[in-house]
Amino acid sequence: MATALLAAAPSSAEAGDGELKVGYYDNKCSGVEDIVRSHVIKAIIQDRGIGGSLIRLIFHDCFVRGCDGSVLLNASDENPRPETAAPVSIGLEGFDILEEIKADLERRCPGVVSCADILIFAARDASSILSNGRVRFDVPAGRLDGVVSSAYEAQAELPDPTFTIRQLIDNFARKNFTVEELVVLSGAHSVGDGHCSSFTARLAAPPDQITPSYRNLLNYRCSRGGGADPAVVNNARDEDLATVARFMPAFVGKLRPVSALDNTYYRNNLDKVVNFNSDWQLLTQDEARGHVREYADNAALWDHDFAASLLKLSKLPMPVGSKGEIRNKCGAINHSKS
Repeated sequence: MATALLAAAPSSAEAGDGELKVGYYDNKCSGVEDIVRSHVIKAIIQDRGIGGSLIRLIFHDCFVRGCDGSVLLNASDENPRPETAAPVSIGLEGFDILEEIKADLERRCPGVVSCADILIFAARDASSILSNGRVRFDVPAGRLDGVVSSAYEAQAELPDPTFTIRQLIDNFARKNFTVEELVVLSGAHSVGDGHCSSFTARLAAPPDQITPSYRNLLNYRCSRGGGADPAVVNNARDEDLATVARFMPAFVGKLRPVSALDNTYYRNNLDKVVNFNSDWQLLTQDEARGHVREYADNAALWDHDFAASLLKLSKLPMPVGSKGEIRNKCGAINHSKS
């Protein structure tokens, strides 16, 4: 059984105090990454959809205040509107898995492993599992957990699914991501799902923006929510046979029994079989469209570039001067006893 090998980190510190390092926990809490991976494997076996949720969390966390686990903070009396309260955060899941991992690690190594690092490890592992090992990279660790989480900041920093290509390019450029990396990271939409409220305009979009038969399928799915806001799989490949046979019989041969993180997103995009306006918008700009075609034709290249882009994403820092800590639980900041 893994045990704590060194004293716990200080209860709070300033962001930037230490450099991220591969193997950061080797001499602090042995087996951390193996423990995280075992929990992620178990969760995905029980519900494969949770893998896409964990991948989505790394993006939502790191694009807002850097990779500091701030997306994991629950609403509280002191902060009633954390990042998860932002409209752009609708449908975020996977928090319970990360809390389970944190609790396991706290029993073994109290006060050592940050929730921010756990989130990155879990997203990396989910990417690897859903891609059958094709997406893989080493994760440098040593992050602190942030103490600030704001719905306003999340809404301002994260790209909205209604964005135009110009808005998307500008949004990613603010984080020092290129057009190519925008296209690469959009490929995460090969898994997971989205709520109908996130693509309402697509339900009436013209044929040059969405294949009419797929638009009809989305309208059918969204009309069955009983007044709620149902979620629809991002990838038509993951739809059920009966629904696809009814609306898109020519697509039946593309269905797969198991969801996978792969380059099918790009082939679907070229066929205008994607949910979000931000997906289709990639076809409206020459460079972005060229990369969509490139990745549609080269699955191995996308696997490699997606891993590299996730690694770059995982290194986005907290704002200079931010205070950080190692939380006791991922959903709440630590409170001083004084």
